[in-house]
Amino acid sequence: MPSETARPQNARTPLHALHLRLGARMVPFAGYELPLHYPQGLLAEHLHTRHSAGLFDVSHMGQIVLTPRSGRIENAARALEALMPVDVLGLAPGRQRYAVLTHDDGGIRDDLMIAHLGDRLALVANAANKESDEAHLREQLSDSCDVSVLRRALIALQGPASDAALLRLVPTLAGMRFMDVREVDLMGAPATVTRSGYTGEDGFEISLPEDAAEAVADALLSDVTVRPVGLGARDSLRMEAGLCLHGADIDETTSPIEAGLTWAIQPVRRADGERSGGFPGAERILREIAEGPTRRRVGLRPEGRAPVRAGAALFLGEAEAEAAGQVTSGGFGPSLRAPIAMGYLPLKAAEPGRRVFADLRGERLPIAVTPLPFVPAGFKR
Repeated sequence: MPSETARPQNARTPLHALHLRLGARMVPFAGYELPLHYPQGLLAEHLHTRHSAGLFDVSHMGQIVLTPRSGRIENAARALEALMPVDVLGLAPGRQRYAVLTHDDGGIRDDLMIAHLGDRLALVANAANKESDEAHLREQLSDSCDVSVLRRALIALQGPASDAALLRLVPTLAGMRFMDVREVDLMGAPATVTRSGYTGEDGFEISLPEDAAEAVADALLSDVTVRPVGLGARDSLRMEAGLCLHGADIDETTSPIEAGLTWAIQPVRRADGERSGGFPGAERILREIAEGPTRRRVGLRPEGRAPVRAGAALFLGEAEAEAAGQVTSGGFGPSLRAPIAMGYLPLKAAEPGRRVFADLRGERLPIAVTPLPFVPAGFKR
């Protein structure tokens, strides 16, 4: 399949006409024109997702499939393990796993999802990185895998009412649990459904043919519990859930351990594990698991009502001249009715309850280091 490198800036997703019909405010994002919010506004969309169900267009994300040339899925899994500190070989059919691609220095090239579809592995990559991920996978895996890009729509249905809304269309999905994957017929279209998402709520992500996307979205929106939700609320929801955004909270300079993603590295890939190491950056990453990193991503709760934005410097004392860290994501948490942020601090200052200070227009704003997530997850285990 041809690469997506020729994709024009501000490309349109298969749901573009639907967004316009629903009155969305469209903005450029990761090379696409996407809805920032709809007439009800970001705050209402955020809270509706937390209490009911929100429908998101995430078709800008990259969908990449690895098919083993040998016909043996374990060969594709072993090959992919050489690029990441994750147990891919142990991923069972019909299951999905969060993963990170790493650089030789231990930094995070991208974070993505991997689904085991029986005879192939399906990856969902960040929109801003999907072309570089594809090129990297082709360069590293073409001897063992056919690497193909799927041109399909991707819809996320998130929130506690998402289960009932989707089961109304596909009753056979009953019984799915968090990170399960199923291939089903959805209104006559072949769809891959995962019980996952990036809001911290129960929900699903649905990959389906582009020409079927609008009809399926309309059918889901016909349920009174489901409303369309844009990029603005998607960001505030993932911040409340303490989830990383690549290019902000994690990047090529950040190790998975600094980012608080040690849980994504299964014991079999760690020191003394059956398949320890053998991935880019293993020396740094395994050392940081054993000895601890020099800094760590933390939750931050500013005092008062003023939000602290990404890029704000963090200081250990009100009169300190030298910054000790930086805010990587920040804004207002609608569920908490208060500002929230995430950022990096030295390990000695990363304990919950520690008071630090952020630079806010030349003033030092007190901030409390807080455990993540800010809002407990609602996943169906």
